[in-house]
Amino acid sequence: MSADLFLRRAARIILVGAPGVGKGTHAERMLKRYPQLSSISSGDLLRENVRNKTPLGIQAEAIMKRGELVPDNMILRLIRNSLITKGWLVPDDNAQSFTVNSVSTNITAPSVAVNVPRPTGAEYSHSNEPDASFILDGFPRTDSQALQLDCLIPINLAIHVHTPTEIILDRICNRWIHPASGRTYNTTFNPPQKAGFDDVTGEELVQRDDDKPEVWKARLKQFEDAAMPLLEHYGKLGVLWRVVGNSSDEISPKIFKEFERRFGVEG
Repeated sequence: MSADLFLRRAARIILVGAPGVGKGTHAERMLKRYPQLSSISSGDLLRENVRNKTPLGIQAEAIMKRGELVPDNMILRLIRNSLITKGWLVPDDNAQSFTVNSVSTNITAPSVAVNVPRPTGAEYSHSNEPDASFILDGFPRTDSQALQLDCLIPINLAIHVHTPTEIILDRICNRWIHPASGRTYNTTFNPPQKAGFDDVTGEELVQRDDDKPEVWKARLKQFEDAAMPLLEHYGKLGVLWRVVGNSSDEISPKIFKEFERRFGVEG
């Protein structure tokens, strides 16, 4: 992105892709390349609230200590609170009572452009200013979560990152590590000098249980089953875009080009 290229409207993005396709790498590269983009991570918000012992964080910590998953409505509240704090989301009528961390609060709208049509059932108006652009990480993962998110704030670009299964398996299942140091090798593109042994110490390399082919095949199948309805949801909304490649270095430039085509404007 050139120094004279800016965003002409808010970009609200999610990345959808199987484990091992490099979603985190692509997100980091986009955040570095486009200063107007921010990251909103449901996991980071959860950890921050637990660490700060907010009422919502205390509830979430108790749930996790019981070995249960934090429910969708709690994750949505975390995301909502973050967006409202940033001024990117405003309750209907620009000022109304709503619940933050289980406390009813009256909020007056920030001075941002929020006159944007809302989805049916939505209770909030959202900013369409370029600085209200973000990549949402960790949510939604299912079509039911996406439907709930639609009523909070609409995603306007869902990027489906696809790498062929055999490439993912080759990349992950050929990975071997030296446990003591954490040094990682791949028998395909970064093999040790002596097969099965660490270059520095000569000690034997091991393969983690999580990297074994049968484990990854199961994970990829699980992703496909869960992701198909999610992708269909965003396809019906007309915001789904699919990018295919064998590596992050091949895929990232394609993402940049499409992102700039949709949201960029020369200054």
